[in-house]
This record gives sequence, structure tokens and C-alpha cells, in this order.
Amino acid sequence: MATKLEKTLKREIEIEGQAYMVAISPEGVKITQKGFRKGPELTWKQLLTTGNEAGGNGGGGAAGGGSPFGTA
Repeated sequence: MATKLEKTLKREIEIEGQAYMVAISPEGVKITQKGFRKGPELTWKQLLTTGNEAGGNGGGGAAGGGSPFGTA
């Protein structure tokens, strides 16, 4: 059985040598460049809608040729 998401989880990732912070919360997902506060944010509903429009797989839109965050 999966654990219910009740608080924000933050993890660091690296993309092309640049550090980013990913915050996964009950409200949605946010990614920001490390050391900054602002960045693209999607609610879970927006993420599902974007995925369905982009490729019909509900997997975030990558299969449809676009990024759900508006950047490639």
C-alpha cells in the first residue's frame, strides 16, 4: 500500500549541470533553480490535464513532444 502524501517532499536534481529543487506537495509539483524561490508550478489537476492534451497517456506530456512546465 502506498503512503499518502501529507507534507511537502523536497529533492535536488541536476539537469545539464544545473542544480534544481523539486517540491512535491499535496497541492502539486514545483521546480526551481537551486538558490531561487520562483519557478514553474503545476497543480495535480493541471498536470493531468496537460498530460491528456499532449499525448493521452496522463504521464506528464513528455510523450506528446512537450514539457508540462513549458520548457524543453
